[in-house]
This record gives sequence, structure tokens and C-alpha cells, in this order.
Amino acid sequence: MRINAFSDVCLRVLMILASAPHDGLQTSRAIAAEIDIPYNHVSKAVIRLRDQGLVDVVRGRSGGLRISEEGKRVSVGEVLRSLDTRTDVADCRTPKGDCPLLAGCGLRVALARAREAFYAELDGVVIADLAGPGRIGSAFVDLQDLSIRAHPTA
Repeated sequence: MRINAFSDVCLRVLMILASAPHDGLQTSRAIAAEIDIPYNHVSKAVIRLRDQGLVDVVRGRSGGLRISEEGKRVSVGEVLRSLDTRTDVADCRTPKGDCPLLAGCGLRVALARAREAFYAELDGVVIADLAGPGRIGSAFVDLQDLSIRAHPTA
């Protein structure tokens, strides 16, 4: 399985915020610089995470954002499920319409079960456990490379 780029950014933002000092505010620009991702991508991620109640945003001159209590307790599986906009893992459409195998296709069902098994495995991983003091530095391991090493057949 592979997560999309937006989900990757959202997880990185949550990890940075989870590793920040207690009640310390971070800015979206500082986070973008820390994880070397364009500011506009980070700001879109922050908006989605705020809407889901995973981050608290403080407006104003000395404002910023911090991870919410819910954000600390949420599992990676829950976050990824909430961000996944795909209805199917496989794209069962062709330029001429639906795949002719669609009606009796067992692959879509198997892929859906595999996706849920992927998320279920990550349900035991809580954001707060991913990023404690000393675990997150200025150099991030690319999450995609990490997942490839953990699951070389993925």
C-alpha cells in the first residue's frame, strides 16, 4: 500500500506538532521549512487537520498551531482512513466506461480488504507515540522509503 502525498504531509505535520514542547505553538511556515514541503501544501493540511479537530489554531500576531488532545490520541489508521478519498483501490474505469470485468470482479473486493488490513495494522500506532522528544530531528526519514523497507513486497 502507498499513502497519497496529502496524507503524508498531514502525518508529518501531526508528528512535528506532537514532538513540540507542551503547549508550544508552531507556525505553518516553520513546519513547512522543517519538513521541506511547500507552505501552501502544509497550510492545506493544517486546514484539514483543524477541521477534523486534530490541531488547534490560535489566530493573531503571536498565534500558531498545536496538536489537540484528540490529535495526540488518534491512530495513524484513523487519520489515513479520514483522508482517503478513493472509493476503490483499483481504478475500474477505462476511457470507454466501466471495466467489462466489473460485475464479477473479485480483485476489487480483495484490494478493499487489503487496504482495510493496512489501516487496521496502523490502528495500533498512536500519533503521540511516533514523535516524542528526541525522536524527531531536523532530518526526516521519507515515509515512503520507510514503508518500502518495512514492506518490501508492497
